[in-house]
Amino acid sequence: MEDRRFGVRNNQGAYSAPQTERTTTGISADAMNVLRNTYMLLGMTLAFSALTAFLNMNGTHPGFLITIVGYIGLLFATYKLKNSPWGILTTFALTGFMGYTLGPIIGSIVAAGASQIVAQALTLTAVAFVGLSATALITKKDFSFMSSFLTAGAFVLIGAMVLAFIMESSVLHLAVSAGFTIFASIMILFETSRIINGGERNYIIATVGLYVAIYNLFVSLLHLLMAFSGED
Repeated sequence: MEDRRFGVRNNQGAYSAPQTERTTTGISADAMNVLRNTYMLLGMTLAFSALTAFLNMNGTHPGFLITIVGYIGLLFATYKLKNSPWGILTTFALTGFMGYTLGPIIGSIVAAGASQIVAQALTLTAVAFVGLSATALITKKDFSFMSSFLTAGAFVLIGAMVLAFIMESSVLHLAVSAGFTIFASIMILFETSRIINGGERNYIIATVGLYVAIYNLFVSLLHLLMAFSGED
C-alpha cells in the first residue's frame, strides 16, 4: 500500500503531489480536527465570558483606555503563546476580560427594564453565527479573497469610531454599529473558511478570531436594537 504523504504514481509512472486525507464531509482530517478543537474552546470561552459579564453586571466599567490596553495586551500575549498550553490560559484571560468589560453595559440595560433587548441581541447573534458558519461549511467556498476588504474595513471603522466619539454624533454612532455588524458577519465567514480550507491550523488563534467576531456582532446588534427601540 502506497503512502499518500509521499505521493502516488500515476499511469505514466510519475509521482503526483501528496493528497490530504479527507473525511466524508469533504473537509480534510486536519481541518476537521482544528474545527472541532476550535468550536470546543470557543464554547468554553463564550461560557466563561458570559460568567464574567454576569459577575460584573453591577460593577463599574474600567474605562476606554484600560479596555483597549487590556485587550491589545492579552491579544498580543495569546498570539505569542499560541503554540503552547499557556496560550489557552491567555485565551480565557482575554475572553474573560472582554466579558468583564461588557457586564456593566448589560447591567445598565437590564436595570432600565430593557432586558428583552439583550435577549434579542443574543438570539440574533446566535442565529447569524450558526447561519454564516453553516454557509461556509456547506459550500466550502474559500473566502480568503475578502482579506484585503476586511483590512481596509477595519481601518475605516476604527477611524469612524474615533470620529463619532469626538463629534458625539448619534447618527455616526449608529452607522458605525451597522458597519461593525456587517464587518463581524464577514469575519465569521472568513475565519470559518480559513479553517476548513487549510488557511488556519492553530485552533487557539481560530478561536480568538471567531470570538472577537461574535463579540463585535453582539455589541453592534445591542447598540442598534437600543437605538431603534428608543433606549439609546
